[in-house]
Amino acid sequence: MSNVLGDQLDKAVKLVHITTIPESLAFFLRGQANYMRHQGLEVHGVASPGEALHQAALQEGMIVHGIEMQRYITPLKDLVALGKLYRLIRQLKPTIVHAHTPKAGFLGVLAARLAGVPVVIYGMRGLRFITSNGIKRKLLMLSETLACQMAHQVIAVSFSIKKRALALGLCQPEKIQVIKFGSGNGVDAKVKFNPQRLPTGTREVIRERYQIPKEAVVLGFVGRIVKDKGIMELTEAWQALTNEFPDLFLILIGQEEPQDPVPRAILDRLKTTPKVRFLGCLREMASAYAAMDILVLPTYREGFPNVLLEAAAMELPVVATHADGSVDAVIDEVTGFLVPPQNGPALAVVLRQLLLNQELREQMGKAGRQRVLHDYRPESIWQALFQNYMELLKTKHPISLIAQHSPLQKYL
Repeated sequence: MSNVLGDQLDKAVKLVHITTIPESLAFFLRGQANYMRHQGLEVHGVASPGEALHQAALQEGMIVHGIEMQRYITPLKDLVALGKLYRLIRQLKPTIVHAHTPKAGFLGVLAARLAGVPVVIYGMRGLRFITSNGIKRKLLMLSETLACQMAHQVIAVSFSIKKRALALGLCQPEKIQVIKFGSGNGVDAKVKFNPQRLPTGTREVIRERYQIPKEAVVLGFVGRIVKDKGIMELTEAWQALTNEFPDLFLILIGQEEPQDPVPRAILDRLKTTPKVRFLGCLREMASAYAAMDILVLPTYREGFPNVLLEAAAMELPVVATHADGSVDAVIDEVTGFLVPPQNGPALAVVLRQLLLNQELREQMGKAGRQRVLHDYRPESIWQALFQNYMELLKTKHPISLIAQHSPLQKYL
């Protein structure tokens, strides 16, 4: 296996991030890529082509490359994508490749190892096979196992995902770790998700925009509108509560997807209910959270759901499930409640408790914000990740290949 580096004495140390879709690249690296550039790394991003890819380049000042990749299993297209990734990596000659999500993780790690990249990292951001069955589950598990085996290091996005991966034998214990307290990129609770920084009257403006009364109590859901996110259980709980709480409204933010669709009858029921609002995808989420009273995410599986941290930063109590990822984002009975997955009645019970107790809602919201401020500052996660990169360079990469004048020398 040839090494892609050759003589890099006078070249920048290149870090290449790979994701399947460009929206993920922009989200995962918001602020982070710019931070890494200022530490002395030349940062590249690879994802499927699209406007979001160019936005990521403008947002972070990184160099981007479009390679079409599918989120789901498509053998022929995957083989084509693998070939294109390999050629691009051979051309770029990166020092570090950090590949995220199941599909891009597997293809990116494989291409990087074939190209002889010195440091190859698999970012384990969730385990899709948890809610899959049959041959699909076996293929997804095999993909995870191979990505873990080929990578020099695996970074799990949460401690519960790490625990699950180890329990299932996907990865060697000495290879997998979690950065800080988890979360892929942290949450900006000081500026972006700070209720004190919103213009006065934001809550009322957003409610008026979507025809929600000022006195209403609003449940909010943010995520893909699919079965795995617990839409059926949310509907069940909603229907159980509407007669008891006539001022209760429900906001759903996100898009429907053809894979893992919610039964049409359930969606039709929600869409024809006067007190339910489908808002689609929104760019400005802080204002949307301000219009809510409780954030609900009855998901079946997660990696680390940033939605729960964002809502907590906005002083909302959160209700989620005892699913991987969610158990890291919520302290049960402190910042919110956790209920069993796929259990609509249990969801209704804790929602009723919060609906009846405004003081409890406020108490949990404040506790959640303090936790996000203390444990999930983006800058602390970026710093820890950068230090991790430097440690890997020390052990996996000959220091002599780092240029004498490189700003990275002081870390090595």
